Order: sequence, then C-alpha cells, then structure tokens
Amino acid sequence: MITKNLNQVKENIIKACERVGRDPSEVTLLAVSKKKSKEDIMEAYNVGHRIFAENYVQELTEKIDDLPSDIEWHMIGHLQRNKVKYVAGKVAMIHSVDSLRLANEINEFSLKKGFVTEILAEVNVGEEQNKFGFAPEEVEEFAVQVSEMSGIRLTGLMTSAPYVTNPEENRLIFRKLHDLCVDINKKSIDNVIMKKLSMGMTADYVVAVEEGATHVRVGTAIFGTRS
Repeated sequence: MITKNLNQVKENIIKACERVGRDPSEVTLLAVSKKKSKEDIMEAYNVGHRIFAENYVQELTEKIDDLPSDIEWHMIGHLQRNKVKYVAGKVAMIHSVDSLRLANEINEFSLKKGFVTEILAEVNVGEEQNKFGFAPEEVEEFAVQVSEMSGIRLTGLMTSAPYVTNPEENRLIFRKLHDLCVDINKKSIDNVIMKKLSMGMTADYVVAVEEGATHVRVGTAIFGTRS
C-alpha cells in the first residue's frame, strides 16, 4: 500500500507541475515518517525513495542510527534550542527555524563543529495562535540578522498552513509565502538567497506545488493514518 500511495503522490506532483508549467524536478517530496515504523520507512526506501522528514528529535535520531546511511533526513518540527546538538550536522535542512535565538544556537553549534547548517525561516502566514513562526513582516529583519552568521545558510521559507478540508482555502497562504520569498530575494541581502519554499502537506500539497512549493511534506497520503 505504501508503494502504491507513494507513486500516486509523485504522479499528483507531476500533474500539478504540468498544469502550471513547472519542471517536476523542482519539487522535492519529503515522506513524513513521524510515528511510523522503520519497516514502513524501509518499504518506501526499497522502491527508491530516499528523502524523509521527522517532527521529533528523539524519533529522528533513533531512525538515523538504525536506518540506511544514504537516507536524506529533514527536521520539520518545532526545535528547542537545547536539542540543536542532536540535529545539526545530521539533517540536510532544518525547516522550522522560528526565532533569532534558535538561529543563534544553530550557528554557534555549527561553527564549533566546523560545518554549515542550511535552514528555512518558519513563517506563520495564517497567523494562527497555536502555530510557531515569524509574522510575515518580521522575516526580512531576521534574514538581515542571520546573513552575518557564517555557521548557517538561510535558503528559503517554510509554513504550516491551516488544516482545511478544501485545499483551495490555503492557496492564498501559499501565494503569500511565495511572494514574500520573492520580495526578500529582491533585497539582495548578503549571503541570503531565498529559493526554497517548504509548504503543503497531505491535504493541500497539490495546491502548494501549483503555487511554487519546492518541498512538500507528505505523511498520511503515503503511510496512512497515524495511530
């Protein structure tokens, strides 16, 4: 079932790209394996999928240790500053950087260990009280501040759109994030090239792709409902 689901999601992404004249290679599918077994992950792995995302640090580190080393992992959940040491250097990208203090912690740890960590700024476009992230008007200042940090590289934006039953309701959210990314890029901030948009989940990833997503975070549509 996982194999069939994975193929269907990939096909949906290709069709969405075709509708808006995008190259499907511009879109990275993150298989969100939160609360899923290693056996489930290996089913997707065995049919060629290599890019997975996790929300929780402990679960992420256990899976990194136990699963094949050629898996590319992404951290997409809320990250506490005291957990940075368990994540930085082990993931391809941290999508959920939601404060300057967290960026500072990632930067300092990365400098100490001698690598550069790629990050996205999490933006609460929907202005939901229960969501983390910068307000849209705060992102440019954050980009300027982190441009001086040589241990991190800010390459784009991430958002978790409101849960909806009709994905069209989130189209404007995704469009706003895309426009914000374009606007900041035009500022030509030193060391900041905003080209990645992590947006869209099971309920709305097709609309997100149509609106410019470069990374979609899909769990339930691939692995089924979590217990």
